[in-house]
Formats: sequence, C-alpha cells, structure tokens
Amino acid sequence: MEKRETIPQIIKSNRDRWGPRIAMSMKMFGVWHRYSWQDYYDNVKYFSLGMISLGLESGDVVCIIGDNEPQWFWGEFATQAAGGIATGIFVDSIPSEVKYVAEHSDAKFAIVNDQEQTDKFLEIKDELPLLKKVIYWDPKGLRNYEDSILISFDEVLELGKEYEKEHPGLFEENVEAGKGEDIAFIYYTSGTTGLPKGAMLNHRALITTAEGFVDRYPLDENDDLISNFPAAWVGDSYFATIPHLLSGAKLNFPEEPETIAEDTREVGPNFVIYGPRQWEGLVSEIQVKMVDANPLKRFTYNLFLPVGHKIADIKFEGKTPNLFWRILHQIAYLALFRPLKDRLGLSKVRFAVTGSSVLSLDTFRLIHAIGVELRQCYASTEAGLISSHGKGEIKFESVGRPALGTSLKITKEGELLVNSDCMFTGYHKNEEKTAETLIDGWCHTGDAVNINEQGHLIFMDRLEHMGQLKSGAKYAPQYIEGRLRFSPYIKDAMVIGGKDKDYVSAIVNIDFAMVGKWAERHRIPYTTFVDLSQKKAVADLVRQDLERVNGYLPEQSRVQKFVLLHKEFDPDEAELTRTRKLRREFMEERYKNLIDALYGNKDEVDVQAAVTYRDGRKGQVTTSVQVRDI
Repeated sequence: MEKRETIPQIIKSNRDRWGPRIAMSMKMFGVWHRYSWQDYYDNVKYFSLGMISLGLESGDVVCIIGDNEPQWFWGEFATQAAGGIATGIFVDSIPSEVKYVAEHSDAKFAIVNDQEQTDKFLEIKDELPLLKKVIYWDPKGLRNYEDSILISFDEVLELGKEYEKEHPGLFEENVEAGKGEDIAFIYYTSGTTGLPKGAMLNHRALITTAEGFVDRYPLDENDDLISNFPAAWVGDSYFATIPHLLSGAKLNFPEEPETIAEDTREVGPNFVIYGPRQWEGLVSEIQVKMVDANPLKRFTYNLFLPVGHKIADIKFEGKTPNLFWRILHQIAYLALFRPLKDRLGLSKVRFAVTGSSVLSLDTFRLIHAIGVELRQCYASTEAGLISSHGKGEIKFESVGRPALGTSLKITKEGELLVNSDCMFTGYHKNEEKTAETLIDGWCHTGDAVNINEQGHLIFMDRLEHMGQLKSGAKYAPQYIEGRLRFSPYIKDAMVIGGKDKDYVSAIVNIDFAMVGKWAERHRIPYTTFVDLSQKKAVADLVRQDLERVNGYLPEQSRVQKFVLLHKEFDPDEAELTRTRKLRREFMEERYKNLIDALYGNKDEVDVQAAVTYRDGRKGQVTTSVQVRDI
C-alpha cells in the first residue's frame, strides 16, 4: 500500500493513479488553462527542489500571500514535501500585519502573488533578518525590480530541475519520509481578542478532517469544485483543497474575485460552500432581479416559489411529497427553479454547505425551495470538523451530528469538549494558551453547545457570551433571541436572566403586520398594536414559538415566563442601536417594573412609556401588560 499520511504523499498517489487527468483549472484572460495531475506533481516537485537549493531545510517556515491560484498551493505543498511548514497571510493584510505573521512564525521564505504583495515585503524586509528570499509568481510590473532578495517562481522551478540532476531521487525520498504527525501548516486566527494566535496543524489532522467532510459529502474524480475561500484560512483546506486531493475532484480557480459569480456559472460545480453573507447575498440578488424582471417572470416566480417552499418543508419533516406535489414541483422546476439555479451557477450542485455563523431561516428555506440541498456545518481551527448534517437529516436549528471519529462531551458549565485526530497540535510560541485549550487529550472549544434527543448538536454561543442564573446554570440570550426572531410572528425579543434570577424570561415584540394578517384570517378583531399584542390568542401563538425554541435548550435554561410588549423596540427611543442591536442595560432600567413582574407573583402590570412619533411629537402609552407562563 502506498503511504498517504501526508499531503505530498497523496499528490504522488494521485499522479500515479490519474496522471494525464485534469486536476486544476485556472481562468486567465478569459481562457481556462488546465493542469493534469502530472503537471501538478511536477510543479510541486521542482519547486520543492528549487527551494531546497536556495536553503530551505526541514522545519523551516514559508509564508504565502496572494489570490487563490495554482502557484499558491504548489508552493504550499512543495514546502511540505521538503519537510517545511507553510503559513498563509490574508491578501488584504497591511505591511505591519504581514510583518507580524512572518516574524512570529520565523519565516525563512515568502511566496507572493504580484507587485502589490512584493512591495509589502520589500517595505519590511530589513525588519525580518531570517527572510532569505521573496518568490513572486506574477511578474507584471516587476521587470525593473533589482533587489537581490527577489526571485521568480519560474526561476525556482528551473533551479529545481538543475538540482535534481545532482541529487536524483531526493524529492521522492523526502516525500516518502513524511509522517502524519509532521506539522503541515500554521493558521493564524483573526485576532479579535488580541494578537493573532498561530494554530499548528499536522498532516493527520488536516487529512482526517477532510476525510470526515468527504464522508458526509461524497465527491469523486468526476466532480468540479470552486476555490473561493481565502487560501490562508483553514476552511479552504478543510472544505476545498484537501477534499479535492482525497477525491480527485477538479479544483477550479476564478480569474478574479470580482468574476467569481460568472466563472462559477461557467464551471457548474457539483458542490459549493459559502458563508452566511454569501448565501444571503444570493437571495438578495434573486429578490432584486425579480423586482426588475418583466411581468411574466415575476408572475412565474410568485406562482411557483410557494411550491418550492412546500416541498422543502415536507422534506424538513422527514416526509416524502405525495404524487400531486411531486407533479406540481416538476412543473415548477422546469418553469422556474432550473433556469434560476443556472443563473446562480448552481445548476449541477448536489449539495451545498453554510457555516461560521447563523443563517436566517428565510434564506435557508429559499435556497432549499429552489432545489439546492443546503446543510449546516460546524468546525473550528483547533478542533477540526465537529459536526455536519448528513443526507436526509437536515434540521435548520442544529449543526448536525458529530463527524466521523469525533468524540464529544459537555461540561457542567455547558462547554463543548472534542477529542479526535482532527485536533490541532498547539499554538506556535504560546504554551500557556495551548495548555488552556488542550487538557488531558480534549480540546476545550470555548463554545456552549447542547445535544438534542436525535443526537444533533445545537450551537448556542461562545461560552464567554453566556449568561448565568442563580443556580449556576448557563443560558444563551443571543441564541434564544436569534431563534425567536426566525418566527414570522416575532419581530424582536429580549431575553432576561442573571445571577440573581431563578429562571429565564423574555420580553417579546410581535410583528404587527404578520400577526395582524394572522388575526384577520382567524377572525380575531383588534384595533391597535396595543390591543392586538395583549390578545390571549396572540399570546398562545407566540407561546408555540417559545416552546419550539425551548425544545432546543437544556431544561434549566428554558424560557419560563414572557410578556408581549405593547410597542416595538425603537432606536429613536434609544432602545436599539441604529444597527438594531439591543441596548440591554438601558432596556433593563426602562422596563424595570415589567421585569420585576416577570419574577414576582403578578399576572399583569400597568406600563407607561413615552413614545416619540416620526414628526417629533411625544406622547404616552398606558396599558396593562399580561405576564404569561410557558
């Protein structure tokens, strides 16, 4: 059996298996340039030998910065083949950020895309005494640069070919000597809580994570993938590059970041993974184009989209549509969904993934409605792939079942601990933080997670953002509020708790337009927002959503009481920021009487609140607000 413990060993195995088959495709000047597995292997081989001839030794670090292009990855894998360690720098990093990563990682070489990235290193080269060479792969604008530290990618390839004549078989020996526990890459975190930390991942961790991913999302050599995540981010390795190596699927590179949408449509990938903002951007694009579409297209869209929603909802419940709905859906597919998917570049997509943060329910349902099987995925740099939806078990509120070979446990504080071969080795030059994160073989994620009766993980929040009750039980206010906002009948909510409280409660804003329509359909008379909000039938309607959300929560952190506020939260009254985030401290002070009632024995409380009208006039609203139990 061929060794496949390291990434370069997998590349060699793929060359042996698929030599002339297309492995990569890059669009340049409007034309797709294709590279076979033999081309792939040769570029990695000769670049690796060229780097060795320039002084690269086992254990040395090479930093890489540039757009996603084949040379980025050939440089990474060539470094690893020589026993070195790669690290990525995000394209939009300023020179001081580039310096931090290069200096902290002790980088000996830099591989850069173009003139812009070259200039960053030339600006800071005197502050990086360990740096030997800056290797660029796009020579445009660099013809008159005469600095001795610079050398082109093609020149390094030629050096490698010459070096092989003097050292035949060296590359093959280096690849064969690689081991799964060798450090492959240092991924620098975003640094939102201080300076970026360098997470060290070995070959085994990266490959095992990608194997777990491919287990949930079967790919093969006939599939096409799009390289659209920043190569410096661990998600690219987890969900694109290494799955491409494991499966033989072709990896396609758009010409420019601005042409991703057009190039994706040309490729027609079989699998895509986007962040929530990208999915929401696609949905926004659909809606904007429908506004500008001709009357016939708008009519077709409005006629058939509910059919897609109906089919999606049936499948979410684990049921099979009956013959009537299947026929209707086939008509809708031919008239609307097939051309719409083609416009979005999703015509061949078998499944798609979202991750990194919460995706709105409306977006999730619409993507499923047009016929794209969108699944949630939960991973981290330190713990690898933790969980994901499998086929036929998509539950919007969860992030799926644990990944292949992953053991999980939850502490009394509600923190998720992970044990698997996907875990990182530690933080570069930060033993203290490593010791806090890796304890007795378990990775402490810092995430608050619950597991439901079906074995699905429910991601709550970062543990540091969790609230705590008098009993010591943790609760996730933002998670609960976010899930409540997914209801069409709830516009906003504020969850209340604290170390002096015995249970969690909520102040809820109804969506006046949606609840009003619901009341009209059910022949419930009302006059104003205040009147509608205090109707018992409306409270029962909202209670159903609270019970739904409670079903995802540990028993001790469930909402037990709620009130329906007599008015909307309003940024003009300083209750919300202009970006509609709650001003919690202000709200807790403003509605102190209401909150006291939620934790007392009262069934109702009289509330007076100042209201500022759009024309600047001020008024008072006085009403009796009912305290409701769940």
